[in-house]
Amino acid sequence: MHSFEFSCRPGLAIASPGGAQVNINVSLWLGLISLGWGITPGVHLPGVMPHLGREGVRVEFWGARVASFAVPLGLGLLLGLTGPAAEHWGGRPGTAVGAVFTGGWPWACYAFLVGYFRRSKIESVVLAPLGLAIGVVTYYLTKGTLASLDGLDSSGAGSSGIALWGVLAFFFGAPLGLLGNLAQVPGIGGLFFRLLVPVVAFYETSMRLETESRGPSQVVLGTWTTVRFMAVAVAVALMGHTVWGWWRSRRTRSAGVGVG
Repeated sequence: MHSFEFSCRPGLAIASPGGAQVNINVSLWLGLISLGWGITPGVHLPGVMPHLGREGVRVEFWGARVASFAVPLGLGLLLGLTGPAAEHWGGRPGTAVGAVFTGGWPWACYAFLVGYFRRSKIESVVLAPLGLAIGVVTYYLTKGTLASLDGLDSSGAGSSGIALWGVLAFFFGAPLGLLGNLAQVPGIGGLFFRLLVPVVAFYETSMRLETESRGPSQVVLGTWTTVRFMAVAVAVALMGHTVWGWWRSRRTRSAGVGVG
């Protein structure tokens, strides 16, 4: 039976069945493992420097860095594609999905979440409006393409829509991205920012139910009602989670003072 020997010295010794021994630095192994798990732009591998050069090696995660920018922009493209594609698909599911993604609150939610998942405020302010602009262009291009397949001409409306909503994407996207970034603040300090999207969704669907209740189909009305209910549920959950965290931290501090 073949066997391997491992020694717990700074240089990991692996003895093969044939008797040959290979010394592998433990920190090099840890560094190579971190390449598969890390998501930060770059790391310094401790212990590798003596083996690979005096100046050391700084490994830049260019792939991960590019992906961190490409993913939110790709989601913006998907946001603009979903609404007109669902409307063109038709049927009850398509009508419901189209009613959601042609509203304003999903776009606000997208910009907000882009900022929420970025560490940098500058990246939040830049990526959120850029992703919205990509979504706007995709929305009108997709809508125009699908209309042309049905024999309709919407080129004029598409160009004017891109110009108008493209400007609004940059005008509103940057503040929403910043607010999303500020929502990372834990506790009550960030709660008011985290409640922004549920409040916007509730307000928009309530206004639509009041002003457009006679025109849309029952599927659309039911979708708006569902969105409004979910907005309230999310807001209550966010407030409950914040209060629970505050109460738990206060209880922990009180227990620590009592022990002391």
